[in-house]
Amino acid sequence: MTAGVSVFAVSCTAKPTGARTLQKQQQLGQFLAEVERRALRIAEIGVRDRDEALDLVQDAMIKLVRNYGGRQKDEWTPLFYRILQNGVRDWHRRQGVRNRIMVWLQKAKPDDHDVIASAPDPAGRSPDEELQNAEAMEAIEAAVNALPRRQQEAFMLRTFEGLDVAGTAVAMGCSEGSVKTHCSRAIHALRDKLGEHWQ
Repeated sequence: MTAGVSVFAVSCTAKPTGARTLQKQQQLGQFLAEVERRALRIAEIGVRDRDEALDLVQDAMIKLVRNYGGRQKDEWTPLFYRILQNGVRDWHRRQGVRNRIMVWLQKAKPDDHDVIASAPDPAGRSPDEELQNAEAMEAIEAAVNALPRRQQEAFMLRTFEGLDVAGTAVAMGCSEGSVKTHCSRAIHALRDKLGEHWQ
């Protein structure tokens, strides 16, 4: 697994019941494997820390399996993203409290040289192309990170995960009208901010 979340281990945490069949467990395992990479990306943008994002995705997977594994397959996606978004919100609350209490302990981290990141591109892109791609990605990530939290959630669920309006509403715990409003505002803000990078 590229993301580092053990889908097999998560799917094995399901409580055994007489109603749970091997086929249902396999479907759930397949769902988790399919959603893992996109969920990690969404969580990583939400918390800006890969390790924390990995923990949030794994926690969301475990909660889905334990609490909702017996639900119909078409309910899993919005339920999973609602659990994940709640985890991201809780993480931000905890960070806010921690930052207020321990602000005096924080120190700047030294910059470490990343040998992997500075290796030549195996796709053969020129340094100029690599720089342009990197700058475009940084601009996009910064613009998405700058969105208000609910706009960010709606945009990520609709665009990155491809949920429809109804599924996004379930995942966010709001009305479909709110989802449309948040998405529309996010798209306009991103267009204004990104300009040449927006496609």
